[in-house]
Amino acid sequence: MDPEPQQTLTVNQFIDQVAQKLAVADLHYGHGAIDAQSEALWIVSKQFDLSPTETLDHLEDLIAEDLQQKALAIADTRISTRKPLAYILGEAWLMGVPFFCSEQSIVPRSWIAELIVDGSLEPWLPADGKALDLCTGNGSLAILLALSCPDIHISACDISLPALSVAARNVDRHSLNSQVELLDGDLWDALPEPNEDNLFDLIICNPPYVNAASMSSLPAEYHAEPELALAGGNDGMDLIRRILAQAPDYLSERGAILLEIGNEYENFKKAFPQIPAIWMEVSAGEEQVLLIQAEDLT
Repeated sequence: MDPEPQQTLTVNQFIDQVAQKLAVADLHYGHGAIDAQSEALWIVSKQFDLSPTETLDHLEDLIAEDLQQKALAIADTRISTRKPLAYILGEAWLMGVPFFCSEQSIVPRSWIAELIVDGSLEPWLPADGKALDLCTGNGSLAILLALSCPDIHISACDISLPALSVAARNVDRHSLNSQVELLDGDLWDALPEPNEDNLFDLIICNPPYVNAASMSSLPAEYHAEPELALAGGNDGMDLIRRILAQAPDYLSERGAILLEIGNEYENFKKAFPQIPAIWMEVSAGEEQVLLIQAEDLT
């Protein structure tokens, strides 16, 4: 049984207590937190209506018993359901930015976010430029792009109307309705026919890319997410083939497309040996995200 919460616990002491509870439960992480300690911080920060980063400034404060009880109840739900914590809390953080989160879309996470925030993509984003977030899901990447580059216009599309409803809430939350346009449809079908006035300077895409063998062995946390947002076919490249086949029609002359492929580096190289991809360095390494210039797709 869990020890009874004590009024005299500091925030830091209680985070450690929650982390220990999570750590022995054989959970899987990777939906906004990397380990039990990170999830414990996230759970406790929610009780104070603070971000996890802000909570780090209050570690020596005392935490009231009622908040301890609420946090432990969330931990119990996390353990019993094996659902990502973001779904339980209804919120996720990506690069320090909060997003509404529900089981209607994948939990916000992408190495592309790092490249947006650190300015790596600015060479492909001229002033008053146009960008497309293909397979936008919850809208988090489009929103990060809009916040980082307030002078560009962003289209964001997805085949899932439920996911787009989540994206719409997030666009509204960050007051970006005039900068981010949401479109529904199956990849390029969501867009008007390309012409010289509606081409994109940069296309970013975190598509479904998990190969069939990996899909069958994913932990329960991932199976709580929409399969549509994860499954990429036998070699993980099904949608990427369709994306790259038509991307040249929608890119400006000096444009580029940025793709996240996760752990499918070998499958990508096998499927597209002729494409001179530029591999972008992110925290996970140099084989997860690639950039292809328009001139190399024709």
